[in-house]
Amino acid sequence: MADSEAIFLRARHGTFSGLTEDAEHEWTGPFCFIQAADPQLGLMKAWKDGDCDGGGDEWAEEVELTKQAVEAVNQLRPRPRFMVLCGDLVHAMPDTPFREGQERDLRAALKGTDPSIPLVFVSGNHDLGNTPTPGTVEQYRSAWGDDYFSFWVGGVFCLVLNSQLFYDASACPQLKEAQETWLEEQLSRASSSTEPKPKHVLVFQHIPLYLKSPDEEDDYFNLQREVRQNLLDRFKKAGQANARYKHPIRETVGLLEETHNQNEERLCFLSSMPQKFHLSKAKQQTGKNEEQIQHSHFSLSTTGVKAVFSGHYHRNAGGCHDGLDMVVSSAIGCQLGRDAHGVRVVVVTADGVVHRYHDLEQLRAGGVEEDLRKLLQA
Repeated sequence: MADSEAIFLRARHGTFSGLTEDAEHEWTGPFCFIQAADPQLGLMKAWKDGDCDGGGDEWAEEVELTKQAVEAVNQLRPRPRFMVLCGDLVHAMPDTPFREGQERDLRAALKGTDPSIPLVFVSGNHDLGNTPTPGTVEQYRSAWGDDYFSFWVGGVFCLVLNSQLFYDASACPQLKEAQETWLEEQLSRASSSTEPKPKHVLVFQHIPLYLKSPDEEDDYFNLQREVRQNLLDRFKKAGQANARYKHPIRETVGLLEETHNQNEERLCFLSSMPQKFHLSKAKQQTGKNEEQIQHSHFSLSTTGVKAVFSGHYHRNAGGCHDGLDMVVSSAIGCQLGRDAHGVRVVVVTADGVVHRYHDLEQLRAGGVEEDLRKLLQA
């Protein structure tokens, strides 16, 4: 296999080459990574034409946007430890016209990524089909690597999940069962007294658990309520045996607010729930405008999975409940709301995870804001 193609197939045998437990299980200090979602080559034209099922015969706009994202990420200092693309890499479903060309052109655009920034791929519904089969899953694995796997980076344990197996595995029940068994093993490791203790546990998947609230109605853009609650319960329990209470008052980024849950002292700024926060106070404290605050979030160390990062919605959304941050990032490609084409910069510190959505032009012109850079120097 040519080296230029190997960058797309680093997820093999349930892990990720170069980001293994042996090499990366120790905490080495703050770092950042990039979360992107939905380049979805072909959707912009299909959406304009009103033919999202059969359209998508042009994708030059998405190719250019992907190249802009790569350019912006490459110039960041310090360099991100990795860039994860949370699904819907292309718009064409498996075994449909345009699929091969879209995948070819996406690879060409991503090959410009600096070799020191590994590319981590997450499978989406357009990558596998809305109802995946063993055949479509194998096609994805041949093109982009494993559809679920774990990796370590700087003492942080990361899980990449195939959310389509949670959404509709009616055509591949054995694959669903295999992922469930594997996931339980991985979450148990996070609580083990004999395994390396991760500083944090992060999850990456395409479909969000929810968009705003864990008890919201079932929707195309979230996981079904029963499945959602099962995952939330399991994620919250992971790592509890190793948890130590840390008081949530921190001056690190100067963002201090209270949620309506008086039993949960946390620092939270969520783009999807601005009504729960005193934005005027936050603006006064930070000098940030309302949009920057709403697209930022600082979550402190708690038990269980720290955050779940997703895409699929093509808008920024999410929520923070019982210590778990559900992060829904808008797209590199087609926007279905008012957000700009962009990616999310995520800073991981010993105490928590800070993230902010950046539009591509902003990131290329100015890089990461000073307050986030300061966290990386701690």
